[in-house]
Amino acid sequence: MSAEIWVFAEQRRGALAPVALELLTEGRVLAEKSGYTLCAVLLSAGDDDIPQELFRYGAEKVYRLADPALAEFNNDLYAPALWNLIEKEMPEIVLYGATAVGRTLAPTVAVMGYAGLTADCTELDFDTEKNILLQTRPAFGGNIMATITCENHRPQMATVRANVFKKEPLENPAGDEVVEVPVDTGGHGDRMKRVESVQEVAEDVDLNAAQFIVSGGRGVGKPENFKIIHELAEELEGAVGASRATVDAGWISHHHQVGQTGKTVCPVVYIACGISGAIQHLAGMQSSDVIIAINKDPNAPIFDVADFGLVGDLHEIVPEFTRQIREIKGRSGN
Repeated sequence: MSAEIWVFAEQRRGALAPVALELLTEGRVLAEKSGYTLCAVLLSAGDDDIPQELFRYGAEKVYRLADPALAEFNNDLYAPALWNLIEKEMPEIVLYGATAVGRTLAPTVAVMGYAGLTADCTELDFDTEKNILLQTRPAFGGNIMATITCENHRPQMATVRANVFKKEPLENPAGDEVVEVPVDTGGHGDRMKRVESVQEVAEDVDLNAAQFIVSGGRGVGKPENFKIIHELAEELEGAVGASRATVDAGWISHHHQVGQTGKTVCPVVYIACGISGAIQHLAGMQSSDVIIAINKDPNAPIFDVADFGLVGDLHEIVPEFTRQIREIKGRSGN
């Protein structure tokens, strides 16, 4: 067994998925605590410079499985190739992004190796006394945070939601070892065929890319009151988010939902309007750079994670925000 932490370096059309870089950044913390070597595992066509990007974010070693058949994700090819490498090297920990690819690949590999797998983690840590990975995720509909461990089986595996960790490149990366791993794709992959790839279309809502997000909760009062949320988001050139309660009530489309059962976001500024701060919602936005909470209840849990809190009526505060931003933009000519 090798004392290594592996990050599955998911690539799409030759470009790294951002979550891979987020996991490498967090992996550096885990590697420092555990003393393990941080590695990345890349399955691709091989005609790319992805290893250099992986080194820049902290990988000390890159295992590269290169074959033209691996250019696009095919679980029938990826899973046996990855498991064969895991079986040979036996890392301590393997981390995947909780993307469509990661959520497909990770459980398949876990079954192959009779390993444990914790899905959709929002926090990772390492217990140095027991030498085990601490994998935290919301449970019971987001009402509690559960920390899960796998003490008796290796590797310890987890999928981690995108945007819960920051991407932070190293100024002076030291990693440079690329291990070329032979891969046999013959006799695999016949069950699946990629017919067409389309970009996600979600009512022009791109919460993951937005630098500013204004979210509304039950405190908005009724669906038509989301107008003031939209107006503020528009002035900020941002996106509109929403709590699960408002989506369940039919006030706004599920494409706007932020939280454990919605999207995990990490904008520069997140403005929570009339959102109490249930664990389910916090799991989806608490890594935002700056959190501004507006709520008439001074004891609302949202204030525990907010950088700035305003206690008052959002129907007065939000329009005033919008008015002042318009005034500032008018003075600056923007």
